[in-house]
Amino acid sequence: MARAQLKSLVMIVASGLALLATPALAEPKWALVIHGGAGVIERKDLTPETEAAYRAAMAKAAATGSAVLDKGGSAMDAIEAVIRDLEDDPLFNAGRGAVFTAEGRNELDAAVMDGKSLMAGSVAGVTRTRHPISLARAVMEKSRHVMMIGAGADAFAASVGLEQVDPSYFFTERRWQGLVKELANQGLPVPVRPAGAPPPQAFQPIPDDRKFGTVGVAALDSAGNVAAGTSTGGMTAKRWGRVGDAPIIGAGTYASNQSCAVSATGSGEYFIRLTVAREICALVQYKGMTLQRAADEVIQARLTALGGDGGVVALTPDGQMAWSFNTSGMYRARAAEGQPTVVSIYKDEQ
Repeated sequence: MARAQLKSLVMIVASGLALLATPALAEPKWALVIHGGAGVIERKDLTPETEAAYRAAMAKAAATGSAVLDKGGSAMDAIEAVIRDLEDDPLFNAGRGAVFTAEGRNELDAAVMDGKSLMAGSVAGVTRTRHPISLARAVMEKSRHVMMIGAGADAFAASVGLEQVDPSYFFTERRWQGLVKELANQGLPVPVRPAGAPPPQAFQPIPDDRKFGTVGVAALDSAGNVAAGTSTGGMTAKRWGRVGDAPIIGAGTYASNQSCAVSATGSGEYFIRLTVAREICALVQYKGMTLQRAADEVIQARLTALGGDGGVVALTPDGQMAWSFNTSGMYRARAAEGQPTVVSIYKDEQ
């Protein structure tokens, strides 16, 4: 063998050995992905101040969850901490800032699921519990049940010491005026302004995120467990006690250490029919799809074909993070150990 050929062969072998010796990118010990609702969200409709407010809120949410996980907290602890903050932020359709029913009430839904044990808790139609996400966790951990609704759920919340508030606590002028507009469009009567609500006041108009939008988190902790949580005020002007996908385990919320954790936002009836959250996890577990491919298959293909719209955030026990939505925007953020936090709103952002 010529000397030049031998030299080239040695270089090739050495390069291969160097590649083998180079450690693969380490899986993050913890991670979380957050959404603040999906819908018609376009640059032309958001003022710079409003856009900045949403980005700041999502960055704060990511920081809250990251702090919990970085200190060794559980995925469930991180989810509850993040969503409690978002439930207190009137920018989002959850807790204080929730939309109104046609009767002029705020009816709140939430769910959590633990991927290690497959334990879950959910609530629907609560009106007095300040933090529905904490109530969903209490149902999971302090009762024999998975789901509670209405006044009974609020009574259970009080019995386990969760903060109760007057229903007027959840009132915001922006959401009330959104109800007035929607009822006018439907030719329905406008109810009396709720007792205890402040006098009519000026408010910052924000483009309607359609008639839906929730907040939700999927989290991975340093013990390798995933969990998911979702909280919502539902659909503007909803009637007859309508409940969407957020508190339905397998539709808007699902988590399993065997596959992934998912929180959804969108047109709930479609998410329920497709069992969106569980379906994404099933594609990961049984079809061997990457998380992003599975999320896109369900949201971009199946949900779109059925006529539904919205999105999901998701992650796996090995640290894959994904989001997918078929609307023009979704308030979202992701963070993981050793990685920069990403906050996005529009379709063309990462």
